[in-house]
Amino acid sequence: MSEHSLCQEFLSQISDYLDNNIDPLTCDELEKHLVDCPNCKIFVDTLKKTVYLYQQQEADINVPSEVRGRLFKVLSLDDLTH
Repeated sequence: MSEHSLCQEFLSQISDYLDNNIDPLTCDELEKHLVDCPNCKIFVDTLKKTVYLYQQQEADINVPSEVRGRLFKVLSLDDLTH
């Protein structure tokens, strides 16, 4: 299997890997790939940091209704502002 194929295989399982939702053998294979592939390692490290930072944010952020309305308008979500 080519290196590119290994990366594609890894990326197709990244969510399950990060959620510890894969069998131990597959987990070992993916971790070995991370040791051998700096690009996938950087990707996983960045994704882990992103998830961590997202989880640290307050769940209930109060956005003023005027700002919310402008944002939804820009995103073409006008129906959701009411």
